[in-house]
Amino acid sequence: MGKRLAESLPAAHRLYDRAAEVLGYDLAKLCFEGPADELDSTVCSQPAIFVTSLAALESLRAESPDVVLACEATAGLSLGEYTAMVFAGVMEFEDALMVVQRRGAAMQEAADATAGGMVSILGLENVEVEALCEKARHAETLKIANLLCPGNVVISGSLTACERAAEMARSQGAMKAVPLAVAGAFHTEIMRPADQRCAEVLAEVPMQKPRIPVVSNVDAKPHDDPEEIRRILVRQILQPVLWEESMRYLIGQGLDQFYEVGPGRVLRGLLRRIDRNVSCQCVEV
Repeated sequence: MGKRLAESLPAAHRLYDRAAEVLGYDLAKLCFEGPADELDSTVCSQPAIFVTSLAALESLRAESPDVVLACEATAGLSLGEYTAMVFAGVMEFEDALMVVQRRGAAMQEAADATAGGMVSILGLENVEVEALCEKARHAETLKIANLLCPGNVVISGSLTACERAAEMARSQGAMKAVPLAVAGAFHTEIMRPADQRCAEVLAEVPMQKPRIPVVSNVDAKPHDDPEEIRRILVRQILQPVLWEESMRYLIGQGLDQFYEVGPGRVLRGLLRRIDRNVSCQCVEV
């Protein structure tokens, strides 16, 4: 992940070098060589995805500088919101990476303390997914975590509740229920006290007003006040990601050309389900 960019683009290589200084380990080696189980752990995957996404941004900047200069707004899904914040000038790279590192460690600890999971429910309306959670929850935690696009909603909660929901999904009308390869029940109360630990580190980080709007996961709106941005980034750990609503906000502002910057092409696929009239290009990593 990111090896091609680091080898071909000095600006991307420098990001990995700067990351090693902040993190205290060779992130480039981990991204390029693994081992996969270490890279997949939340404490490592969050810095890895964050840095690799910004390396992809450097690739876009090198190949299409006018595109980057003309960008009118940005957003990022969950962890990706930090990439968006750096791009928009809210935080410096090193400061944001420090927050991401501690955020990942705190979320990993919360996940280790309570077995949890996430399941993608395909083919149901949001209200039907809510009803599924009600039936499968019992006395445990189970809630909608990501509202991604029409017919694609991710639920999150205790591992046994997620397993019940996956088993019940087809009988409730779902096309498919796909358990996700994640460390825990992200965007639920199971992540406490990671939110407070994140609040502590965010309080230490200088923040500026964004130079372009950054649409928040929490309420699908942009915010200018750095103190409000801090609070929203803390809330994001426990609250659902309103991705579909965020994209509809941007489309409603008249934007019709998007770029997915980072590993994978998931966001482009989601955007096609939200509105086929807008274009999205992926930046390879």
